[in-house]
Amino acid sequence: MRLIDEMSGIMQMRSWRWAMVAVAATAILSVGCKPAGEAGGTTPAANPTAEAGGTPTAAVRPAVTAKGNEAAGDTIKLGIVGSMGGDLRPWGVDSVDGAKLAVKEFNELGGLNGKKVELLVEDSNSRPEQGKSAAEKLIQDGAIGVMGEVASGITIQIAQSAFDKGIPVVAIGATRDDISDVGNNFFRVCYTDSFQGPVMAKFAFDELSLKNIALMTDKSQPYSTGLSDSFRKKFEALGGTIADEQFYQSKETQFGGQLTNLKAKNPDGIFLSGYFTEVGQIARQAREAGIKATFLGGDGWDSQKLLTIGGDAILGGFFCNHYNNTEARPEVKSFMDKWSKEYGNTPGTTMGALGYDAATLMLDALKRATAANSAALIVALEDTTDFKSVTGSITLKGRNGNPAKRALVVEVKKPTGQVARKSYEFDQVMQ
Repeated sequence: MRLIDEMSGIMQMRSWRWAMVAVAATAILSVGCKPAGEAGGTTPAANPTAEAGGTPTAAVRPAVTAKGNEAAGDTIKLGIVGSMGGDLRPWGVDSVDGAKLAVKEFNELGGLNGKKVELLVEDSNSRPEQGKSAAEKLIQDGAIGVMGEVASGITIQIAQSAFDKGIPVVAIGATRDDISDVGNNFFRVCYTDSFQGPVMAKFAFDELSLKNIALMTDKSQPYSTGLSDSFRKKFEALGGTIADEQFYQSKETQFGGQLTNLKAKNPDGIFLSGYFTEVGQIARQAREAGIKATFLGGDGWDSQKLLTIGGDAILGGFFCNHYNNTEARPEVKSFMDKWSKEYGNTPGTTMGALGYDAATLMLDALKRATAANSAALIVALEDTTDFKSVTGSITLKGRNGNPAKRALVVEVKKPTGQVARKSYEFDQVMQ
């Protein structure tokens, strides 16, 4: 999901892309491996495809060359980076609580060969540079695997640092497609933006009969720009028209100019691809300006704060999500029972379930690994097939770290915040 990297993050993404080009060029000119411990990756990324990973990512990912960490002492250390402070705290708290719940269960069942798992937690404070520092500290402290983050801009920093050290990463809610191109150490338990954009386009066109939609895009967030692009491509392919696209930047609070321009185009829907922090304010100001269009968006809307910020203006909007607390699936019911027993409430966001899924996936891979070290854990994660998680079945084998997950379209409603409207399997949309 989610990209918190403002303008500095964009420059970091560009720098990373140039670095990847350099890696590919080096590999073409001279095939060989870097010494253990250096920034690894000798296999150049191939042209993006939809077949290998289910999303447009490198067909062959750079392979880690660093040794990684080895479990030592009385415990096996795993780490998680979460936004425990800052604007994205609702996601960070839920994801960490989900991971803690999974580790507690694992240890109560005996751990691994009598050894307990120790979960190390570090705070990104909703900032990419702090996420990078947090990941580096976890690795320095001996974590053989790292989970996190939710924001894609933070996650790209974690993935790069972990790749350099040979440490596997399981992202919780980072949906930006090309993060997985960093290397073969990166995996995720969520879907990607190249799936959720088309899901919302199909829902808008087929279910809501919307044919003329405008976009509002946070140009400081590659999560938002990528999601708008994937929505546009699918919606136009279905026969819809994109009436206009207006831009803003994170932390802006006044959107009058953009909304005036959109109102003149008279769209029947507006796709808001940013985060709940701005979406709620845009919805309020749009209704005040007399815009009656249906609001749609991605999983960046997922927070109870959306209703607080957006009020009645955001009611009746639709967004893509990973699961819903009220689903009848047994995996959901079991998770909700465990969460309620442990915390006395329900998860405020889907990141609780995704944090739990990330941890249970990594713990399952740990049991399947040939040794308690980073290298074996990467192999075991890559070999994952049909892992039953709260948010759906996860297969990573041969998919470049990107599972072909189901998605759920929800409607913003009181008092629960969201009600499930329609689910989509990957093959229903990506044809």
